[in-house]
Amino acid sequence: MTGLTRLGVAKRVAAAAALGGGGIGVLTGGAIGLIVAEAKLARRAIGPAKGDPPRADGVYGAWYATPGVEVIRMAVLGDSSAAGYGVTESARTPGALLASGLAEAANSPVRLHNVAKVGGQSSDLGWQLERVLASAPDGQAPHVVMIMIGANDVTHRVKVAESVRFLGDAVRRLRAAGIEVVVGTCPDLGTIRPVAQPLRRLARRWSRQLAAAQTVEVVSAGGRTVSLGSLLGPEFDARPEDMFGPDRFHPSAEGYAAAAMALLPSIAAAIGRWPDAAAGQPDVLEPARGEARMPLARAAVLAARHGGTEVGREVGSAARAGWGILRHRRRQQIAEPVVPEGADKTDAEAAGSGSGSGKEAGTGAKATVSNDVAAS
Repeated sequence: MTGLTRLGVAKRVAAAAALGGGGIGVLTGGAIGLIVAEAKLARRAIGPAKGDPPRADGVYGAWYATPGVEVIRMAVLGDSSAAGYGVTESARTPGALLASGLAEAANSPVRLHNVAKVGGQSSDLGWQLERVLASAPDGQAPHVVMIMIGANDVTHRVKVAESVRFLGDAVRRLRAAGIEVVVGTCPDLGTIRPVAQPLRRLARRWSRQLAAAQTVEVVSAGGRTVSLGSLLGPEFDARPEDMFGPDRFHPSAEGYAAAAMALLPSIAAAIGRWPDAAAGQPDVLEPARGEARMPLARAAVLAARHGGTEVGREVGSAARAGWGILRHRRRQQIAEPVVPEGADKTDAEAAGSGSGSGKEAGTGAKATVSNDVAAS
C-alpha cells in the first residue's frame, strides 16, 4: 500500500473501531463544555509526572553467556508506560520483565536499552530511534524493538493520521535496518478513575480508534502489534487499587506485568525464539482460538476490541497485500528479573563506573549477573 492508501485505510479502520465501541453521538455545546471541565478536573487529579522511572538497562540472563551463544539486543521506545513510570524498582519495569522473560525463552543473554520518555508521543519516536542506533555497541543494531505509544497522543488530541504517520515512519526505518518491531497499541484510557463520564466513554472510543489505526500502519510497515486496550481494561476496571499506580493513571507493578506477559510471546516469536519457532516447528494457526488470516482492516478492528491479540503480516510466496494474520498467543508468567548491577544509574554514572562484578539474587548459577557480557 502507498502512504496515502495506508492512511486512508487507517482512518476508515479507526472509524469502524469507534462504531464498535458504543458510545456518544453528536455532542451539544453543553456536553462539550462538560467534557472540557471534566478534562481539567482529571488533569488536576492525576497531576504532573514526578521524577523519572528507575533505569533497567543492562544484560539479563548473563548466565547463558557461553561460546557460540548470541547476545540478543532489545531496545524499548515509547512513552511513560514503556519506561515503567510509577514503579520504584528496576525489576518491575516492562523492559526488565521483557528482557528477563526473553532470556529465559531463548536461553540467551539479552541486552536491554530503554530510551522511552515520560510524556512521549508518537512524534518523539524519531529521536528515540536515532538514540538507539547511535548508541548501539560496536555499531550493532538491536535484533528487536518494542514500542508502547499512544496514550499521550490521545490525551493531547493528536490527529490519528498524524500519530500513525510518525509511528509508521519509525517502524519502516527499523525494518529497513533489519530490526524486528513489536508495538503494544494504545491502552484503554476509559479505565482511568480520575476521568468521569461522559469523558471516560470518549477516552475509550478515542483509544480504540488509535489502536486500530496503529495496527494497520505497523503491519503495513512490516512490524506486528499486540493490543493492550481491552486486555488490561477489564482487569484494571475490576481491581484499580491493584492495577494502577498511586497517580491512578499509570499502571502499577502488577499492571506492567500483565502487559509484559501479553507482549513477550510476540517479541520472542518475532526473532524466532519462542519455543515452537526455536524448535523449527511451523507457527500453525489455531482456528479454535480465533486465529486466522483475514483482511488487515478487519484484523485491526477485532484486535482493538480483544486485548492480547497479535496482528502480523502474511509472509512467503502466498502473502497477499492488505492481509494480515490474527493470533492469540498463549501467555505465561514471567519470573522476577535479576537486574544487572548499575542498571538504575544514569547514563553518566554508568559510563563512569566501569564494569561491575554482579548482583546476587537467590542462589545457584543464576545468582550472579553482569553488565559485562560482550555484545555479539
